[in-house]
Amino acid sequence: MKHFALFSSLVLSPSWIAYGFANPLACSGACNNAHDPSLIQRDSDGTYFRFSTGGKVAIHTAPSAQGPWTYQGAAIPACSSIQLAGNCDLWAPDVQKVGDTYYLYYSVSSFGVQNSAIGVATSTTLNSGSWTDLGSTGIQSDSGSNYNAIDGNLIAVGEKYYLSFGSFWADLFQVEMANPPKKMASGATRTPLAFNGTGTHAVEGAYVFQQGGYYYLFFSSGQCCGFDASKPAAGEEYKIMVCRSENATGGFVDNNGRPCTENGGTLVLGSHGWVYGPGGQGVYDDAELGPILYYHYVDTRVGYADGQKQFGINKIDFSSGWPVV
Repeated sequence: MKHFALFSSLVLSPSWIAYGFANPLACSGACNNAHDPSLIQRDSDGTYFRFSTGGKVAIHTAPSAQGPWTYQGAAIPACSSIQLAGNCDLWAPDVQKVGDTYYLYYSVSSFGVQNSAIGVATSTTLNSGSWTDLGSTGIQSDSGSNYNAIDGNLIAVGEKYYLSFGSFWADLFQVEMANPPKKMASGATRTPLAFNGTGTHAVEGAYVFQQGGYYYLFFSSGQCCGFDASKPAAGEEYKIMVCRSENATGGFVDNNGRPCTENGGTLVLGSHGWVYGPGGQGVYDDAELGPILYYHYVDTRVGYADGQKQFGINKIDFSSGWPVV
């Protein structure tokens, strides 16, 4: 999600910096209004749904991941029941299916503070107007915390569920959720996933994806927002990083073997050509395209304002053991 106009100082492997990135696949329809997207396909009819930050979680639908995208309305039009500032300006949705129910995790916060909470809503259809807000998951933070309770992402491991989250401060954590995953599990403790101990700790947006024998921890690093007002130094803008582990709950390392909790991170997608500041990512195993990396980015031919950010998709290849777009 977004927090401060801050910079990243992760150590990047030169071989990955030099790698040529593919441009996003073509997108049609409403490809803007796409900050921090979450992509999912409805099983009953194959309709694609895209959820994004703002507009009380904006919903768009399309017949394919590439569009044409059409705005459908807000997921939580009455605002969140969580009594914190920002409960009508909801951030960083993450939508996952559990059994016959779709779970929407969202963040309630204000820019630059730690008075934050991760909430959840449920639906059986994904449609606008169908979501029931259940309020807080119990994952909350305040000015005394060493973490920020935003940017939740759920993963199922057998019959257990884990929510990864965090932004700046001590960066990324994970907690076990109850089953069904409406609340943090009783007695659950936070497990560190990634930490950039230098500079401003500019790490956020965890997304854990299983492929083959590994779990891949994707995350965003660098300055996310406000590029129209103040662009960071080259290389310090948003970018997508990854570490991997044989376990979903920790032990993530980068392609040089450096732990993700010790400044580790391998570059997956950075600025190139007319693509600037990609991040807020997720990964989806698409029936037509195969695994895809989706994210928001600035199209420099359009404009740098946050409201102008576009929905990007790239095919992603795991054949080397590391994701390549």
